[in-house]
Amino acid sequence: MRRTARVWRGKSTPAKVESYTRWSFHSFGVIEVVTFGLPPFGNVPAPLAWTLFGLVSAHALLCAAASSRALDWTRGARPQPLRLPAAVAVTTAATAVVGMTLAGTDRHTAGGSAASAGAALFVGVIGFGTGTLALGTRNKRRMLYIVGGATVGAGAVSFPLGFPGPVAVITALAVLIAAGFLTFTAAFSVWLLDAVYALDEARETRTRLAVAEERLRFGRDLHDVMGRNLAVIALKSELAVQLARRERPEAVEQMIEVQRIAHEAQKEVREVVRGYRQADLAAELAGARGVLAAAGIDCTVTGSASGLPAPVQSALGWVVRETTTNVLRHGDAAVCSVSLRAEDGRVVLTVENDGAPTGEAAGGGSGTRTGTGLAGLQERLSAVDGTLRAGPAGDGRFRVVAEVPLAAPLPGRDDRDGQDAGPGRTDRDDQDGRDGRDGRDGRGGRRGVGRAMSEVAS
Repeated sequence: MRRTARVWRGKSTPAKVESYTRWSFHSFGVIEVVTFGLPPFGNVPAPLAWTLFGLVSAHALLCAAASSRALDWTRGARPQPLRLPAAVAVTTAATAVVGMTLAGTDRHTAGGSAASAGAALFVGVIGFGTGTLALGTRNKRRMLYIVGGATVGAGAVSFPLGFPGPVAVITALAVLIAAGFLTFTAAFSVWLLDAVYALDEARETRTRLAVAEERLRFGRDLHDVMGRNLAVIALKSELAVQLARRERPEAVEQMIEVQRIAHEAQKEVREVVRGYRQADLAAELAGARGVLAAAGIDCTVTGSASGLPAPVQSALGWVVRETTTNVLRHGDAAVCSVSLRAEDGRVVLTVENDGAPTGEAAGGGSGTRTGTGLAGLQERLSAVDGTLRAGPAGDGRFRVVAEVPLAAPLPGRDDRDGQDAGPGRTDRDDQDGRDGRDGRDGRGGRRGVGRAMSEVAS
C-alpha cells in the first residue's frame, strides 16, 4: 500500500489525471457487469442467465481494453485502434439483440421481470458501447453519427420483435439519453486530459522562456557593464607596459588604476548576477567624458540629465555606456560629441564620433551580435517605448541617436528604483570623470592615455 502511495505521489499532475481517467473508463466495465449482467439471474433460466452474463462480461472487457487503447491514441502513444472498436461494435450489437429478444419474448408473462432485465440490458449495453466507440474518434460529427445511428438502430430493432410504436420510441429515447450521456462523458474526459497536459506544457514553456530571458538579460548586462571597463583596463595596462619598459615610475600608478577598475568591475558583475543594475545618466555622461579624454579623444557633452525621470535616465545611461565602449574599442576616433535635449515630449540623445572609416566602428561592431551591443540597447529602449538609430552620418562620422518619451513606462527587470542600484556605481563614474578632467602630468597623477603614449614614444 505504501509503495502504491509512493508511486502515486511520484507522478506528475497530468499523469495523475490520466491514470484517473483511464481507471474511470475501466470502472465503467464493472458498473456494466454489476448493473446489467447480474439481474438476469433469478429472472430467467440459469443457462440463459449465464449466457447473458458472459456476453455482458465480454462486452465490458472489450470496452475497457478499447477505451485504454483509444486513450493512448489520443495522447499519441500508439496508432489509432481499429480492431478493438470493431469487436466492441459487434459484441454491442449481438448482446443488445439478445437482450431485446429476451424482452420481446417475455413481455407478456406475469411480472415481466425478464422483459425488464432484457430491456435494461439492451439500453445499457448500447450506451456503454457507443461511449467507447466515441473515444476512437476525435471528430465531433462522427460522434454524433455514432449516437444517432445507435438511436435509430434501437428503434428499428424494436419493430421486428413485435413492440408497439410507443414502446419503440421510448426505447430509442432511452438509448439516445444513455448513449449521448456516455459519449459526452468520454469526450469531455479526453478534452479535460488534453487541457491538463496543455497547461503543463505551457508551464514548462514559460519556465524555459524565463530561463532564456534571464540568460539574455545576464549576457546583455554583462556585455554592457564589462565592455567599457575592459577597454579602459586594456588601454591603461598597455600604457603601463610602455612606461615600465622605460623604467618610468608612472607605470605603478597606471597599474594601481587598473587594479581599482578591476575591483569595481567585480562589484558590477555581482550586481549583474543579482539583477540590480541601473545606469545613472549623469554619472555615465561624466564617466564617458573622463574615459574618452583619458584615451586621447576630445569629448564634448552638451545638455543636462537633471530633472529627467528615472526610467529615461537609466535607458539613456546604458546608451551612453555602450556607445562610449564602442568608440574606445572600434575605430580610430579623435573627436566625440554627446548631446542631450528634450523636444516634443521626447528626450533625444545623440552620440557622434569621427571613427566611422573602420567599418563597424563606434557602435556597429557590437551591434551585429544578437543580444549585445546596439541590439541590446534596442531591447532596453523598447522596454520604455524608445527608439534607436545608428549609422554613418557622412564625412567619416558615425552617429547614434536614441529617443525616449518623457513619460516612459517603468521597465520590467533591468531598471529598478534607486535603492536597488548596486553600490559604487556613481562614485566610480564620477572618479572616471575627474580622472579625465584632471589631466595631471606623470609626476602629479594620471594623465590622458593618448597623450602619455605619445610622450613615451618620444
